[in-house]
Amino acid sequence: MIRKNPSGDLPIISESAYIDKTAIICGKVIIGDNVFVGPYAVLRADETDAEGNMEPIIIGANSNIQDGVVIHSKSGALVQIGEFTSIAHRSIVHGPCTVGNRVFIGFNSVLFNCNLGDGCVVRHNSVVDGCNLPDNFYVPPTEHIGPNTDLTQYPPVHISAAEFSEDVARTNIDLVLAYKCLQNEF
Repeated sequence: MIRKNPSGDLPIISESAYIDKTAIICGKVIIGDNVFVGPYAVLRADETDAEGNMEPIIIGANSNIQDGVVIHSKSGALVQIGEFTSIAHRSIVHGPCTVGNRVFIGFNSVLFNCNLGDGCVVRHNSVVDGCNLPDNFYVPPTEHIGPNTDLTQYPPVHISAAEFSEDVARTNIDLVLAYKCLQNEF
C-alpha cells in the first residue's frame, strides 16, 4: 500500500522497483532503481522534528528490503540505505541511521542512531545502537554494538561473508525483474 503521511508527502518510487502488494510505503520515502521491497515490509516516514521538518527515508538502487522489515525514523531524522544493500527478514532500521553501499543486515537485527560504512556485515539477531561502524566492519551473530563497544576486538569482514552479501543482492535484483513480469498475470 502506498500512502501519504499526515504532512501530505507521498512516496517517490522508481518505475523499475518492485513493491510487494502487502508492503506499506508511507510518506517521504524515496525508492531507487531495481529495489526489491518484500512482503509485509513497512517503510514509514511520517514523524516531524520540533520545527515540523522531516528528512526522507532513502533506499538506494539495487537494494532489497526483505519480508517484514520495518524502517522508520524518530522525529523526522534521515534514514539512508546505500546501493546494493540487503536488509534481511524482520530487521528494524530506525533513524537516525545511515547504511552504506554493499552492506548486509541479517535476520532480526536492529539498527538505531548509527552509521554503517560501505561493505559492513551485521549478522542475524544483532543490535547496532548509537555508534559508527567503519567500512567492512563485521558484527557476529547476536552481538550488541553500542557507543562504548571496543570496535578493535572485531575482525574485518571475511571474503566469504562479502561474497554471501553480493549473492543476496544479486538474487534480489533478479527477483525484481521476475516479480515485475508476474505483476500483470493476476
